[in-house]
Amino acid sequence: MLVRSQSPDESFNTNEKASDYFETNHSNSSTQKSKSNGSGRLIALDAVRGLAVIGMFLQHFALNERNAFVAGNTTLLFVLCGGISYSIMAQRMKERGSDVSIFRSKMLARAIFVDIIGYLLIMLNTPYGIILPAYAAMFILALVLVNRSTRVIVYTAVGLLLFAPPLMILGMSYFKGAYLLQDIAGGPMSALALAPAFVAGMAIARFNLTNKRIAITLAVSGFIMLTIGKLLAIYVLPDLTSSFESWLVSIMNLDQAPPDEYAIWPHNVTPPQMWHLLLQTAPHTASTFQTLIGLGIAFFVLGLVFLIPDRIKIVLTPFAAVGRVALTMYALQFIIVWVLTILNIDYDLSVIPLNDLLVVIVTLVIGSMIARMPNGPLESMMRSFDRLFSSFGSASTPK
Repeated sequence: MLVRSQSPDESFNTNEKASDYFETNHSNSSTQKSKSNGSGRLIALDAVRGLAVIGMFLQHFALNERNAFVAGNTTLLFVLCGGISYSIMAQRMKERGSDVSIFRSKMLARAIFVDIIGYLLIMLNTPYGIILPAYAAMFILALVLVNRSTRVIVYTAVGLLLFAPPLMILGMSYFKGAYLLQDIAGGPMSALALAPAFVAGMAIARFNLTNKRIAITLAVSGFIMLTIGKLLAIYVLPDLTSSFESWLVSIMNLDQAPPDEYAIWPHNVTPPQMWHLLLQTAPHTASTFQTLIGLGIAFFVLGLVFLIPDRIKIVLTPFAAVGRVALTMYALQFIIVWVLTILNIDYDLSVIPLNDLLVVIVTLVIGSMIARMPNGPLESMMRSFDRLFSSFGSASTPK
C-alpha cells in the first residue's frame, strides 16, 4: 500500500511500490489531465478501503443498533476493493509490457504471504472469522479472468452471485477437515463465497471511476440492488424461508447414521445440512440475497466517494491513510482482541457513550500513525517476501 500519495509519474518505479496488491495507481502519464485523475482515483479507492477497515473495527468493538449495517457488509466492501486493485495492477503491468508470468508469480507470492498471515491470526483463536486464507485463494483463482473481456467478467460475477451459495454449502460438507479446500469453497468465509464481490471489483476496475457518469451509475446501481435486497428480505424471504425449511425437514432423514470415515469419497462425508442458508440475509451467510445487499451497499459507497469533488478531496485523507495500510490494520484488530482477552479485559465498549464514534476516531488515529511510516509493517514484509520470491523466477535458465 502506498504510504503517501504518489504523483502519477512515480508509478511502477524500480522499487515497484505501486505494484503491490494492496496498492493501486490509476495514472496514465500521457497527459497532465490523466495524471490528475490517477492521483485522485488512488485517494478515493484507498478511502473506500479505509472505510471497510473502520467498519470491521466497529463490528468487533462497538457494534450497536446505529451501526449494525456494517456487520458482514464491510467484508464485502473490503473484498470489492481488493478485486479493483487486483485488476488495476494486472492492467498496469500489461500496459508496461510486463510478461504475464511476472504477474502470476507476484500473485502467487502474495497468496502465500497472505495465507501465512491468515493462519497465524487463526491460531490466536479469537471469536471472529478470518478471511485472509480465502483472499489468498482468490489471488490464484482470479488469474483465469485477468485477460478476459469485461463482458466475461461481468457474466462471471452474476453467475457466482447465483451459484456460489449452493456450491459453498456443498463444500461445507464435502471439504470438511480439508483446510485448503475449505478455504476455496467450504462455507461463508471461503473464496467461493466472497468471489462475487471480488470479481465484481475486477469488472468495475475496467471503467474510469473518475468519470462522474460512471460514479453516478455505480451509486444508483448500488442503491437499486440494496433496495431490491431489502424488499425481498422484508416481504418475500420470511414466508419463503419457513416453507423451504419445512420442506427440508420433511425430506431429510434426521436419524441417519453418521458416515463411515473409512469409506471411499463421497460416502465418508456428511450430506449437506445447511441448505436453509440459501434464503438467509444475516451477516456472513453468503447467500445470494445477503451478497446482493452487501454489494448494493458497497457499490453505493464506492460511487459516492468517487463523486466527492477534487477541491474537497482532503476530507478523504484520514480514511485513505487507513486504507493504505489495510493489511496491517486488518491484522491489528485481531491482535488487539487476543491481547485484551489474555489480559481478561472486556473489549466490548457498548457501555461507553458514543462508543462507535470513539472506535472510529481511534482507528483513524492509529491508521494515520502507521501510514506515516515508509510502509506499513505487514506491507513491508509482503514486499520483501515478494522480492525474495521473484528473485527465484528471475534467475536465467540455460538454453
